[in-house]
Amino acid sequence: MKILILGCGWVGKEVAKYYVEKGWQVFATCTSQEKKNYLSALGLHVAVVNFDLKDSNSEFPTTFDYILNSVPASSKNSVDEISNRFEHVRQYIDNLKFRKQIYLSSIGIYPDQDGVFTEDYTEDLNERLLVAEQKVELTNSHIYRLGGLFGKNRIFAKYFANRICMTGDQPANFIHVDDVVALITKGFDSHLHYPIYNLVAPEHPSKRDVILASAKKYGFDLPLSFNSENSFQKIVDGSLIIKELKYSFKHSSPVTF
Repeated sequence: MKILILGCGWVGKEVAKYYVEKGWQVFATCTSQEKKNYLSALGLHVAVVNFDLKDSNSEFPTTFDYILNSVPASSKNSVDEISNRFEHVRQYIDNLKFRKQIYLSSIGIYPDQDGVFTEDYTEDLNERLLVAEQKVELTNSHIYRLGGLFGKNRIFAKYFANRICMTGDQPANFIHVDDVVALITKGFDSHLHYPIYNLVAPEHPSKRDVILASAKKYGFDLPLSFNSENSFQKIVDGSLIIKELKYSFKHSSPVTF
């Protein structure tokens, strides 16, 4: 069995480790020799590929069971740059044979405003993220829109230690990396009926409560203060994939991350 991970970052690495342990052949692309050396040491077949360039060929096989596409649609890039990058990604994928692709997008595609957002919401979507999704949307592909990613060494409180928190009253639309990996692997093994899924933990405590809980758990300093200036109540509904896969979250609330 073979899986290809395009743009193998933090989530990709965790997925790769899962499949290596299962005895699969894991192929991955990254953008630096240093990252290639690191991933190769984990047992992956790795190629340095820059999808911003037209010539992005590698010496990989052309047939895979699954493709995990985690090439980033970075906020530092313009819409045109993202369109160019993902046009090259699409051209690369078009030359492959595979059973299923999962593309990792972000719930940042939804506007920062009051409301409950499901996969059916189509107004005022982030253009950069939408362009990326549209470029890689294929008949045998699905889009996972990930919430804020935490777990392992990513601890929410450390980003606010001795700083002023302006977002404490906002609901947390977060997900633990363990649940992301489980939903990816389960998604590959299952028949998914919908093109797009939101991946967020089912509970949405305030970010203030998450900061206080994780600071206490991991020993980080508290914020200097909480300011409720940016307090829109945006909740992303992740119930569709829970029902689809009959999935029970390992970490149902961000206060326990």
